[in-house]
Amino acid sequence: MKQPLECPHPPEVLRQARSRIWPTLGRAYLRLAGWRIEGAFPEVPKCVAVVAPHTSNWDFTLGVAFMFAAGLRVSWLGKHALFKAPFRRMLRSLGGIPVDRRASHGVVGACVKAFEAAPALLLALAPEGTRKGVSQWKTGFYQIASEAGVPILPVGFDYRDHVIRLMPLFRPSGDREQDIPRIQALFEQVHGLRERPTEGPKG
Repeated sequence: MKQPLECPHPPEVLRQARSRIWPTLGRAYLRLAGWRIEGAFPEVPKCVAVVAPHTSNWDFTLGVAFMFAAGLRVSWLGKHALFKAPFRRMLRSLGGIPVDRRASHGVVGACVKAFEAAPALLLALAPEGTRKGVSQWKTGFYQIASEAGVPILPVGFDYRDHVIRLMPLFRPSGDREQDIPRIQALFEQVHGLRERPTEGPKG
């Protein structure tokens, strides 16, 4: 018989007000699929969570299960085309924020304003920006964190070892060219469902 899943608790201000059934289902999914969680949530009310690598649609399912299991309130950005009936209400209830990529120049500013307006906010972003093979990370997550004055929480989905890794907070220095390679280096031993190389930053 498998042992109960040990799941860290997020700060009170980032906990989701849901019924007990959702954490139970989230933990059951992770346990039955053989996943475990390493690390702890930092005691901060606001941060940008960088989730990598992003190589499969299963990453979303895994992320939702983790969110439910931890009782965590998360916001994330998604293609505006996905937020249509009958899925619009469900995606928004899961923390989804529709983004029109054709107007990406305004996304960073909108996210910064959201951080300024909210007493607590965890914004989860995939720096690769796509499931397709990429050699460079997009750097919007870094710009958002820098301008909002919030730390970055690296989160790795390691499919080889079936581990969700919560890493120590990274605080941007303002030097993007120096910081992003340091953040990427944290994911060198994190294996996505589909392997691919990761190289330097992309604007």
